[in-house]
Amino acid sequence: MGSTTIGTNRRWSALALIVTAQFMVILDVAIVNVALPSIKSDLGFSQTSLQWVISAYAIMFGGVLLLGGRLADLLGRRRLFVSGLALFSASSFLCGIAWSESSLIAFRALQGLGGALLAPAALSLLMTTFAEGRDRNLALGIYGAASGSGAAAGVLLGGLLTSYLSWSWIFFINIPVGVTAIVLAPMLLRESRADIPHRHFDVAGAATITSGLMLLVYAMTRATTDGWGSASTLTLLAVSAALQLAFVAIEFRSPAPLLPLRIFRSRTLTAANGAMAIVGAVAFSEFFLLTLYLQDVLHYSAMQSGVAFLGFALTVVVTSNIAQAVVSRVGVRPTLIAGLLLSAASVALLTRLPVDGHYFWDLFPAFVLGGAGMGLSFVPVTIASLTGVERSDAGVASGLINTSRQIGGAIGIAAFSAIAATSTTNYVQSHGGLGASSAPALDHGFQTALYAMSALLLFGVVVVAGFVRPPRVPVAPAAPVESPVLEEAA
Repeated sequence: MGSTTIGTNRRWSALALIVTAQFMVILDVAIVNVALPSIKSDLGFSQTSLQWVISAYAIMFGGVLLLGGRLADLLGRRRLFVSGLALFSASSFLCGIAWSESSLIAFRALQGLGGALLAPAALSLLMTTFAEGRDRNLALGIYGAASGSGAAAGVLLGGLLTSYLSWSWIFFINIPVGVTAIVLAPMLLRESRADIPHRHFDVAGAATITSGLMLLVYAMTRATTDGWGSASTLTLLAVSAALQLAFVAIEFRSPAPLLPLRIFRSRTLTAANGAMAIVGAVAFSEFFLLTLYLQDVLHYSAMQSGVAFLGFALTVVVTSNIAQAVVSRVGVRPTLIAGLLLSAASVALLTRLPVDGHYFWDLFPAFVLGGAGMGLSFVPVTIASLTGVERSDAGVASGLINTSRQIGGAIGIAAFSAIAATSTTNYVQSHGGLGASSAPALDHGFQTALYAMSALLLFGVVVVAGFVRPPRVPVAPAAPVESPVLEEAA
C-alpha cells in the first residue's frame, strides 16, 4: 500500500515538473509580444526586422519538433528533456544580454531549438507515465491548461516584467525555472525509450522535413513584407513543397523512418493534428493581433495589455481541468466540437471591435468565451492525437501534435497579419486623408482578420465532425505504466 502511494505521488510530482517545463516553452512564444516596442528602441530594430524576434523562435521550434520527438524515442526521453531544458535556459540568458539586432535573433533561434527538444520529450514522458484512461485524461487536462494558458499568461507576464523591470527579464525569468527543473528531473522522471530493435536514425528524412518546415514558416513570414505573389515567396514555397514531398518518398522507403507514415492510417490522429493546426493558428494570431489592437488602437500600456488578457488566461486554466471530466462523460469528438464552436463565437464577437472600444463591454465577454473554447479544445485534441499510438511511437506522435500547433501558429500569424495589413491598405485607399497607422484603418484590418479566423474555426468543426472517431475513453482508473522494457530505473 505504501509503495503504491509513493508511486502515485511520484507520478503526479513528475507531471508537475513536465507541466512547468511545457508552460515555460509555450509562454515564451507570446511573452515577447508586448516587449517588442522596448526591444525595438533599445537594440535599434527596424519595423520590418522586428518580426524576426518572434519568427526566429517559431521557425526553429516548428521545424525541429518532429526531429526532437524521434530523438527522444531513440536516445531517451528524460535525456532529451534535460538537454532541451539546459539549452533553453542557456539561450534565455543569452537573449537577455543580447547587444544587437542580429545577436537577439540568433539567440532566439537557439532558444527555439531548445524548446523543440524539450516539448515532445515532455509529452511523451507524460504518455509513458500514465496509461491510457482516466488518469491520463486528468494529466492531459492539467497539461492542456498549461499549453492553453501559456500564450495568454505570456502576454500578461510580459507586460508586467517590461513595465516594472526591463525587457531582458522576459528571458531571465526562464533561468531559475529551468535550472530547478534540471535538478529535479533525475529524482522525479524515469528514463524511457522506444522498445524497438534498432537504433538507426533517419538522417535523410530528418534533413528534408526539418528544412522543409523551416523554409515554409520562413516563406510565410517573408510574404508579409515581400508579398504573396513575389518571386521570392513563390520560390521559397516551391522549394519547401519539394522538400516535403521528398520527405514522404524517403519515409515510404526507409527501414527506420523518422515519421512512420502508418500512424496516419488513423483518421482520428490525422484529423486531430489538422484541428490542432487550426487551433494553434487562431490562438497565436488572436493574441498577436489583439495585443496590437490594445496598444495601437486603444493606446493601452504594456502592463495594461497584459492585465487585459487575465480573464482569458484564467478561463483557459479552469476549463482545461474541467475538459478531462467532460471527455470521460461524452467523448472526445463532442467536447472538441463544443470547444471549436465556443472559440468561433468568441472571435465572431471580436469582429465588432470599435475604435473607441470599452474593455468590459467589448472585450471581456469574448475573452471569457474564447478561454472556455480554447480549454475545451486543447485537451480533447491532444487526447485524440495520442489515442491508440504505439509506445514505440510516443515521441514522434508527441512531436507531431506539437509541430501541428507550432507550425499552425507560425503560419497563422503570417497569414492573418497579411490579411489585416491588406485590409488596412484597402481601407486607407478608399478613405482619403487617413494614414495606415490611424486607429480606424488598423481597426478595420483587425476586424477582417478576425472574420477569417471565425471561418477557419468553423472549417475545423467540419473536419472534426467528419473524421474524429475515437473510442469512448474508459472511466475506470488505469494502472500506471511500469513496463520494465519502457522504464529504466533512474
